[in-house]
Amino acid sequence: MASPAAAATPDGRRWSKGGPGSPSSPVTTAVFLFFFIVVVGVLVSARWITTTTHLAITNLDQWRSKPAILTATQTISIPAIPDAPPPPRATYSLSCSAPPLPRDPDIPSNISQTLDLVLSPNASSASTCAVIPDPPPLPATANASSACPAYFRFIHEDLHPWRAAGGITRVMVDQARATANFRLVVIRGRAYIERIAPAFQTRDLFTIWGMLQLLRRYPGRVPDLDLMFDCVDWPVVHADQYEGENATVLPPVFRYCGDNETLDVVFPDWSFWGWPEINIKPWDALQKELGRGNKRVKWMDRKPYAYWKGNPDVAAIRQELVKCNVSKEHEWNARIYKQDWLKEIKAGYKQSDLSSQCTHSNADLLSLGDRYKIYIEGSAWSVSEKYILACDSMTLVVTPKYYDFYSRVLMPMQHYWPVQDDNKCSSIKYAVDWGNSHKQKAQKIGKQASNFIQKELSMDYVYDYMFHLLTEYAKLLRFKPTKPPEAVEVCSESLACQAIGREKKFMEDSMVRSASDAGPCDLPPPFSPEEFKALKRRREKTMKQIKTWEQKASKQVDSKP
Repeated sequence: MASPAAAATPDGRRWSKGGPGSPSSPVTTAVFLFFFIVVVGVLVSARWITTTTHLAITNLDQWRSKPAILTATQTISIPAIPDAPPPPRATYSLSCSAPPLPRDPDIPSNISQTLDLVLSPNASSASTCAVIPDPPPLPATANASSACPAYFRFIHEDLHPWRAAGGITRVMVDQARATANFRLVVIRGRAYIERIAPAFQTRDLFTIWGMLQLLRRYPGRVPDLDLMFDCVDWPVVHADQYEGENATVLPPVFRYCGDNETLDVVFPDWSFWGWPEINIKPWDALQKELGRGNKRVKWMDRKPYAYWKGNPDVAAIRQELVKCNVSKEHEWNARIYKQDWLKEIKAGYKQSDLSSQCTHSNADLLSLGDRYKIYIEGSAWSVSEKYILACDSMTLVVTPKYYDFYSRVLMPMQHYWPVQDDNKCSSIKYAVDWGNSHKQKAQKIGKQASNFIQKELSMDYVYDYMFHLLTEYAKLLRFKPTKPPEAVEVCSESLACQAIGREKKFMEDSMVRSASDAGPCDLPPPFSPEEFKALKRRREKTMKQIKTWEQKASKQVDSKP
């Protein structure tokens, strides 16, 4: 009997094919067979590779002898499997869990009670906005969709004083409080508003609404910032008051217009999101309606007069324009109409539909439009400028004092015809006479202006202008924005859910429905000193030429017996 130790030791003889005297073991045989199979396989594989390679080369030589067939064959390609489209971004919607708070009849009708309710302690705006999750940020790969229009270059010009001063301090921002209507603070994509003084009508409400839509359009992209906004027409930051040592307290005040003597930062006006008090729709929809209105009547079929309708009581310059109306004594080629807004409100705005202004010369009568339209400022710049320029009619611009965010690139004889402020009636008459004698050129000027408005003043570009302006402004801040104790968080839901009537409708119509997949357009560089001077010289040269023409025509009239 074998011992336990012997049983535990492997016995190679158990693996032999034969008996104990067999000359070879099973392991040796298996190894030999394995290597034999491998060698045979290599030889066969090599023969197969050689044969198929030779066949391929032989067949290619045959294709080369048939160039027509070869050419046809080369054009055949297997279509690539297209990449799956990215999933659509979530759409925004409004969900109001409770009806608006009751209105106070004692609050004047010419200020926004909606904003007052949103910021009141009873509105629970903060809790409404707090439950709304932060929207997912845009992907890092989002690229600019296009180059920004030329007027974006003025962003650098408007912010240059603070760049030269070394940045914007908290003291500077606090200094701007003296005239501001509200303070906006953005922290991590959320907006906080401190109302300092009520603005006229709903200017502040719809300006804030526009900023909230920007946050929705570019979630996670708008930097933290702290700014003061003044909704009054007239700019107040006079450049000559903030020179030398006073530059350290230069207040960065945002508003809708500026002039050559002031340093206010120009921002798109509230009417881009609607002006409910006079039934002006949000720009996106109205812009399309104005474009369709231009097609109703051909330019050559329009009346050969200059048309203006508005409120002349807001400024002396407009009251002077009324004197240019046609009369028994004079034919200045102008047709001037007074807009009674109180009457329009009672009548339901039947005679003030801006979508029809391009083809109506008299709001009381459906008739042909006019070849020429007059733009004249009111107490300051007027929101009517973009609506007038959009009409295909050659715009006659009475020498303006103020500019808005896009108008500084408009050029005389390219986008409009300049009218002398100190000689309005004669200047208007000459412009119309010139246009009627040079119809093709006049029509071209009107068309270039309307093309500018349609292509370079879309809401996409309005939002991109806001984005770049706020981004460049935020880069200049020398402090970390924090929520002021008096500020209340606001969001699209808190504003729209308190709004009623036309306010609510315009908010719904102008609401950004989803984030933009593309990044904002590329911000162009600032003007070089040479470029800026050349722009100014070009404008002045054209203005001087037209004034010379007018003076020459006037002398010819005076010399007639």
